[in-house]
Amino acid sequence: MTDRLFIRDLLVRCYVGLSDEELRERQDVLISLVIYVDLTQAARSDRVEDSVNYRDVKKRILDLAESSRVHLVETLATRVAEICLEQPLVQRVRVTVEKPTALRFARSVGVTIVRERESG
Repeated sequence: MTDRLFIRDLLVRCYVGLSDEELRERQDVLISLVIYVDLTQAARSDRVEDSVNYRDVKKRILDLAESSRVHLVETLATRVAEICLEQPLVQRVRVTVEKPTALRFARSVGVTIVRERESG
């Protein structure tokens, strides 16, 4: 059994894009996560120490976004996934990064990646 924690549509402002114009100003980017984790012990103990503190994850993602300057949303998504997988209880994460203003006539464009903890 795998439970899921999620954060939907976290709005961050960061430098992301291929052109000099895109990298001149921070852009709005939406980040959504699904964190796969066994929450059985947390439910029993009612202690955040037995879960994943999503406030801490959010803060680390905001810090990452504010200090990042990347060309691809794929790179940003991978770095977000790495932050999530640093949490000992996280088994797997699905990260979606969207640029709502990237394409005219499209509500949004982006990527979704899935990363898992390496076994070993």
